[in-house]
Amino acid sequence: MQLSNEEEDYNLSLSKFESMLKTNKVLFFDSEEFEEIILHYLDMGKSALAKKALKLALEQHPRSSGLKLVQVEMLIYDDKLEIAEKLLNELYAIEPTNEEIYIQKANICSKRDQHEKAVEMLTIALEYTDDYADVYNLIGMEYLFMDNLELAKESFIKCLEEDFEDQSALYNVVYCFEFLDQNQEAIAYINKYIDKNPYSEIAWHQLGRLYYGVKEYESAIRAFDYATLIDEEFLGAFMEKAKALERLKKYDLAIESYNRTIELDDATSYALLRIGKCYEKLGNKVLALKYFNKTVHEDPLLDKGWIAITDFYVRQKNFQKALFFVNKALAIDNQNKLYWKRFAAINKQMNLFEEAEFGYRKAVEFGDYQLDTWLFWVDILQFLGEFESAIQTLLQASEYFPEENEVEYRLAGLYFMISDNIKAKFHLSNALRLNYDNYILLEDLFPVVWEKKMVRNYIDKHKKQ
Repeated sequence: MQLSNEEEDYNLSLSKFESMLKTNKVLFFDSEEFEEIILHYLDMGKSALAKKALKLALEQHPRSSGLKLVQVEMLIYDDKLEIAEKLLNELYAIEPTNEEIYIQKANICSKRDQHEKAVEMLTIALEYTDDYADVYNLIGMEYLFMDNLELAKESFIKCLEEDFEDQSALYNVVYCFEFLDQNQEAIAYINKYIDKNPYSEIAWHQLGRLYYGVKEYESAIRAFDYATLIDEEFLGAFMEKAKALERLKKYDLAIESYNRTIELDDATSYALLRIGKCYEKLGNKVLALKYFNKTVHEDPLLDKGWIAITDFYVRQKNFQKALFFVNKALAIDNQNKLYWKRFAAINKQMNLFEEAEFGYRKAVEFGDYQLDTWLFWVDILQFLGEFESAIQTLLQASEYFPEENEVEYRLAGLYFMISDNIKAKFHLSNALRLNYDNYILLEDLFPVVWEKKMVRNYIDKHKKQ
């Protein structure tokens, strides 16, 4: 690859500086060379070398405002804001029309969370700068800090009007549109942008994502195709394209696209999992299982992988195998509510009710507060004859679902079972008020209670009311 003259000079300056450090000889550099050397080290995160270069630079060029501005940047980087500000004020007295002074003043304001003041400084910088794109980008970032997405969006759009190849501004524009729920406007904007810059793979990729977001999967795939035509190694575009193909039930093509991501980079557990799901949808159980196994081998901590294998065997009604895999998953992470709920459901299918009860209890303990989890748990407690525990569990559930008739009918039934008729009638009248027709639950779950004439009369009386 041919280097430009500028790049060659830059590389020479750098190697000259580094050899000087090794030999302890002091060589002369002009101030611009020093600026580039210092900024290079800052970009590399080598602040000690940057400081060494700055010290030498200021000894050789004590009056250079460019170097002093680099010094300001480093002081701000080190959070020495007062010293930086003092130095900026001195520079301002000499060069009041230097836009970099206002940019660094804005930088200090931003560090102090004075974002409106930062915008004021940057607006002044606009009057003196040649690089409008950079300043509009900085203004946009300040508006992002203020959560003013509308003005941020406007600034990033202005930045792109000045420099339509500014990729970070493009990402930020799309982010603002999405955050403001303006997906259709974003699509219109990116289409216009592509008219001006048709070879921007980033723009095509973002357009594809936006179409995907509004469920226009055909259009999304077309956009991702353009992105991958421009950049044949655009991993993200192949991944998103595969997701859109899955949505259209084009599983063979989705597998192709996921496989392309694996060719481009090491296999990710996500791609392996999705390939497995596609094969399962195509009815190829052998390959589905192969890829689910690859998923958990690639990333044993990814719960979706273990869940895919477990659910696969549940659908095959092979509960022994399902239990084997959910136990393997629990051995890796025994605080995962999704694993415990499956552990419970599988044991229930195998009529192992004590284990199922334990599983539901653990699922709730680790944060599964879904209604069906509470109800499955309670029904098993009732089946095991643990009426008091079932009541306590339902009272806990009612804190999350205060107006849920299924909870109230069960409470009524259980209180009748332990002959606490006052509480039973209270909960039964609540249940009938919430959903009268669901009284059939009593007949299904509590046949003994349903036989009681008093209960039937109470329900009839409620109907007449």
